[in-house]
Amino acid sequence: MLARLGLAWLAMMQVMMFAFPGYLRSSPMSADEVSLLDEAIFLMNWCSLVLTVPVVLYCAWPVWQGALSRLRLVHVGMDVPVALGIVAAFVPSAVATWTGQGEVYFDSVTMFVAFLLTARYLELCARQAIGVGGLHRIIEQYRLVLSARADRIAVWFTLGQLMLAFAAGAAWSAIEPSHAVGVMVALLVISCPCAMAMAVPTAVAAAHASVIEQPGLSQEQLQRLVQATGKISQQNLYGSMAWHFLMTPLAALGWVQPWLAAITMLLSSLAVAANSWRLYRSQSRALAMPWRAAAESA
Repeated sequence: MLARLGLAWLAMMQVMMFAFPGYLRSSPMSADEVSLLDEAIFLMNWCSLVLTVPVVLYCAWPVWQGALSRLRLVHVGMDVPVALGIVAAFVPSAVATWTGQGEVYFDSVTMFVAFLLTARYLELCARQAIGVGGLHRIIEQYRLVLSARADRIAVWFTLGQLMLAFAAGAAWSAIEPSHAVGVMVALLVISCPCAMAMAVPTAVAAAHASVIEQPGLSQEQLQRLVQATGKISQQNLYGSMAWHFLMTPLAALGWVQPWLAAITMLLSSLAVAANSWRLYRSQSRALAMPWRAAAESA
């Protein structure tokens, strides 16, 4: 995962540099300058295509595996909208590069994959923090309840977002075809419920870390920790959903570019991780108070 993550970030930074001439296309300039800039854009697009191919094939390989396995089970998981978003952005960009006409979204593709892998790496770290023992087993049993509830919500949310993305793409195809792909890609990127997938694992990992730090918890302290874990999980889940709902109409109206949608996806994932870290810090202080009081009295 670190190899895929590192390559995705390196490619993303290079592709963003190559995309810079395209941002200057709307600036006022002479005919000769426009011709020179178009040649630079054509060359940079080919360089971006070469760098994006390994990101799509190698870095995003777990996405393709997950999407195919879900489709075989006739189930829409998180990987399905991610795969659709990558295809919807990469294929038109490759065609535009080959023909020399149209918009390219290689910077959005590499940014999306890099930010997605970053979110999944945070989730992996959270899962690896799970400990063993009696108290940990109680927290894990509660995690199963929270995860089942979050998964049901995420599935319906993803289905709704997918239908909205295709409907918006069809509407923009009739209104302004040049914006249809960008709007659909932005909505598909926003539909990726990465932060929702991290909602429960990060909160549970914070609870496990609190238990590891203070292993001698009483039943009352453990009950308060479990309740706080459920509260933070709900904050993570519904907060990330609210963020998605806030960005969705803006993207449907064409006000959110695909690269900006990828940044918002990363920000929501980081917010979930930070909120869970807040749980760990608050619980660590709360659980340490009785120990400090006992030590001072002794």
